[in-house]
Amino acid sequence: MSLITATNLGLSFGGAAVLQGVDFRIDPGEIVTIVGPNGSGKSTLLRLLLGVIPPSTGKIVHRAGLRVGYVPQKLAIDASLPMTVGRFLQLPMRHGADAVAKVVQDVGIVGLEDRQLSALSGGQFQRALLARALLTHPEILVLDEPTQGLDQQGEAAFYRLIEQVRTKTGCAVLMVSHDLHVVMAASDRVICLNGHVCCEGTPHVVRDAPEYRAMFGHGTGGALALYQHEHEHGDHCDHA
Repeated sequence: MSLITATNLGLSFGGAAVLQGVDFRIDPGEIVTIVGPNGSGKSTLLRLLLGVIPPSTGKIVHRAGLRVGYVPQKLAIDASLPMTVGRFLQLPMRHGADAVAKVVQDVGIVGLEDRQLSALSGGQFQRALLARALLTHPEILVLDEPTQGLDQQGEAAFYRLIEQVRTKTGCAVLMVSHDLHVVMAASDRVICLNGHVCCEGTPHVVRDAPEYRAMFGHGTGGALALYQHEHEHGDHCDHA
């Protein structure tokens, strides 16, 4: 059974349609990425799927008891607030020392437990957020544009880490991103959104789809070369 399924999903604000006719599913262990231009409804779709806002039309079904780990787009931390990484990982509930040690190792921030959050680099902070989400043992990990502010090398490294996490834990991953080429290369399936689903399939199928190229151009960018990852099965592209 899929972890999350949505059928004919739509949302309107003030009579204007933000999303319409969106069908969506994510299965156990999948990495699915939603891409699209600014204003295409990516983060709105994520909020709908998480139940933060109700849809105007359509239906969303979560598998019973679904455990969700969430990594926000950004988290404002007052630089004057004394908060170490170790303390941050114990919020909002405490975890055993062994569990914390394992997740810190898994995300690559060993030795930073006593460092202030305000002293972390952008990449280190994102890894701390990821560690905190993984402590809940999620069946699905949800990330909303998790690499904002990182350079291409940092982006590629973070998405390699996400795939390693999927391999180790077996959790599904749902990402919303503007980092088109890097994040697409790290995905099993990509959904290209612009108020509706324009096309869908493996990264290379979507990259070559006319709808994708009309929105983003023909160049793959240097970022794709940093992280080559091929998935050759299950390709399809639905033209809308």
